[in-house]
Amino acid sequence: MTPPASVPARHGPLLVVALGGNALAPAGGAPDVGSQRANLARAVDAIAGLVATNRVVVTHGNGPQVGLLALQAAAYRPGEAEPLDVLGAESEGLIGYLVEQALRNASPGTEVVTLLTQTVVDARDPAFSHPTKPIGPRYTRDEAHALAEARNWRFAEEVTGWRRVVASPEPLAIVELGAIARLVELGVVVICAGGGGIPVVVEGGAVRGAEAVVDKDLASALLARRLGADTLVLLTDVPAVYDGWGTAARRPIARLPVPEARARTWAAGSVGPKVEAACRFVEGGGRAVIGSLDDASRLVAGRAGTEVVVSGSIVYRDGPR
Repeated sequence: MTPPASVPARHGPLLVVALGGNALAPAGGAPDVGSQRANLARAVDAIAGLVATNRVVVTHGNGPQVGLLALQAAAYRPGEAEPLDVLGAESEGLIGYLVEQALRNASPGTEVVTLLTQTVVDARDPAFSHPTKPIGPRYTRDEAHALAEARNWRFAEEVTGWRRVVASPEPLAIVELGAIARLVELGVVVICAGGGGIPVVVEGGAVRGAEAVVDKDLASALLARRLGADTLVLLTDVPAVYDGWGTAARRPIARLPVPEARARTWAAGSVGPKVEAACRFVEGGGRAVIGSLDDASRLVAGRAGTEVVVSGSIVYRDGPR
C-alpha cells in the first residue's frame, strides 16, 4: 500500500507505548482539562522522541478520568448510573484528543489519529463478580462508606485512601485491530485502546457494551502481540520495577526473567499489571520494558528501567543479586 503524499512513510521498529492515566492526572492532582494539558507536556516530549525514529502506537490509562466522569454523571442524575462502557468511550475520546493535539504540535509533519477502540471480553469472566480495578479519586473511609451506601459502588482501601473498584475482565480481542494495522502501514501514529479500550461482549454476532474497565497494560500487551510489535514500552512514574518496594532494602531491577516475575507478588493496582503484561508479551517473542516516562528513549535503548526477559538470572541496577 502506497502512503498518500501528505503522509511520510515511517520505518524502524514498531513500538506500542502504554502511557499511564496518572500522567495526565497525577494522584492528588486536579483532574480539570487545564491541569491535564499542562501535565501532558512531559508525556508528549517523551513520546515525540520515540516517534522520530520508530513506528509508534500509543495507548493510555483512564482511571482518574473515567472516575471523574462517573462522579459528574452521578451528580447530574443521582438515581441513575451511567454505563461504564459509555464513560470509557468518553474518556478515550477526551484523553485521545489531548494527546493527539499535543503530539501533533510537538512533532510537526507527523500524522496522528485517535481511534475509539472496543475490546472484547467474556460476559462470564469471574472478574464481573470480583471488582478490583480502581478508578476515580481517593476518599476517606467515611466518604467511601457514604458513597457505597448512596450509589451501590464498591470500594477498596489503598495506602493513600479508599477508591472505587469496578470489574476488570480479561481482554480477548481488539475489534478495530485491522484498521489500526492499516494506519500503521500508512505511517500514521495511532492513539488507541485508551483505558484498555471500551469493554464489549459479542453475542450472536452482535456487539454490546459491558459494565467494566479493561486493564490498559494487559490490553496493550494484547494489541502489541496482534500487531507484531517489536517492543512494548510500559511507562509509569517510577524509574524501574523494584524488588522490596516500600522497604529500606528496595532495589531497582534491570533484567527481570519471567519465572522470577511470576514467583513474586506485585502491587495489584500499580506495577502488578505491568509486570504481567510484559511477561505475556515476551513469552510471545517480543521485547518489553518498564520504567519512567522521562526515560522513554533510554528505556527503548536498554539503558534505563526494567527489561522483562524470558529466562536467565535477575539483574539489579546496582549489580547482580
